[in-house]
Amino acid sequence: MHSSKVEFAGSQGAPLAARLELPEGRPKAYALFAHCFTCGKDQVAATRVARALTGFGIAVLRFDFTGLGGSGGDFANTHFSSNVDDLVRAAGYLRTHFEAPTLLIGHSLGGAAVLAARHLIPDVRAVATIATPFNPDHVLHLLGKNRAETERNGQAEVLLAGRPFRIQRQFLNDITAQPQAERIAKLKAALLVLHSPTDELVDVTNARRIFDTARHPKSFIALAGADHLLTKAADAKYAATVLAAWAGRYALGPGGRHDLPAGQGRTARDEHQVARASQGCPRPGTR
Repeated sequence: MHSSKVEFAGSQGAPLAARLELPEGRPKAYALFAHCFTCGKDQVAATRVARALTGFGIAVLRFDFTGLGGSGGDFANTHFSSNVDDLVRAAGYLRTHFEAPTLLIGHSLGGAAVLAARHLIPDVRAVATIATPFNPDHVLHLLGKNRAETERNGQAEVLLAGRPFRIQRQFLNDITAQPQAERIAKLKAALLVLHSPTDELVDVTNARRIFDTARHPKSFIALAGADHLLTKAADAKYAATVLAAWAGRYALGPGGRHDLPAGQGRTARDEHQVARASQGCPRPGTR
């Protein structure tokens, strides 16, 4: 496995910090991983699942959404739609420098984001969600009394996982206006729903609603005994193993690779791009 830091411009122009996990040899496919609400690319589930997938020949790009982790920008100016746009920018980065992603993976609210982004990334053949809410506005319960303050004053400081974040009214307006059911029904990609029956933050009924709304091909896997964040290494490894086997059927083409025009794939130029990024050199189109 080869892991490199990379960077690309996000939806609001700020540089987004990312990490590209490459398997040994030529990747069978490229995937994007979207992390959970206010988490980051280095959160345990994102790291373990991405690295485990490389063992099955799948390259994975995981990144911090605007205003989070090592990415630039102000979190207060972001919302669900900007997260979706960040995903589209990430796909564009892969398409330009490597190959377009054929697999989208999202954890929690990141799962809702990949469901929303699918129709904007035409190369995607398969989407996998982990512990994902049916409606993005499920996260609003985390705001508690601060939601009313945000609606009243236009913004409020909220403690999430012990850290302060500034939420603006635009976040509330945007996340409650998402046509998620329609997107799921018209996904036009294979869907894998992974969810723990004992998830303490996002009830498993959300998985049922996603699964029932989607059209075939679709699959559901119960992550029995896992917590919401997949903090146990065994749970993350199991999720990745199932994901990889499933992706082999839906995200790849005959012979274990998706069909590519001649000349596409990882090249010497791409290797040079990764090397430059790992040394802190700017990427084309970023600042």
